[in-house]
Amino acid sequence: MTDDIDRELPRQVGDALRDREETLAVAESCTGGLIGAAITAVPGASDYFDAGLTTYAYDAKRRHLGVSREALDEHGAVSEPVAREMAQGVRDVTDVTWGIATTGIAGPTGGTDDNPVGTVYIGISYAAPWGSEASYTSVSRYVFDGDRAAVRAQTVDQALVDLLAELEAQ
Repeated sequence: MTDDIDRELPRQVGDALRDREETLAVAESCTGGLIGAAITAVPGASDYFDAGLTTYAYDAKRRHLGVSREALDEHGAVSEPVAREMAQGVRDVTDVTWGIATTGIAGPTGGTDDNPVGTVYIGISYAAPWGSEASYTSVSRYVFDGDRAAVRAQTVDQALVDLLAELEAQ
């Protein structure tokens, strides 16, 4: 593996987190640890990056993130409810300010009419200060083009863009 990771976007995310004295953890399915790798490619990431969990299988999502059987059974792993529970789960089990989750179909197989290859859900979850009632989770659905590597790379970039947008909106 090479260290050819573009550091500009992860650096911007890191600077925003550091400036706000906030922390981040990631729960990755289709990206398999690539978001964590991008974040930690930036020197000083330990100031704000807490943990990365690769929860690829259903049981891993349940065991490590608290994703419900009901969400997995009713909607499948590649769905808005599962991305939401993953983002909230990683935020809460690691006790960080921000959680990112990715779940999707990178291909080349596994697509359906409802979720074709390239479909990805990205969840962003914020833990506001206790008593503020301002915590929230948002989930976005994307359909990326390209082969498996391209879908995964686009997912990493989009997850960081989504997080940066949330940080800037706060």
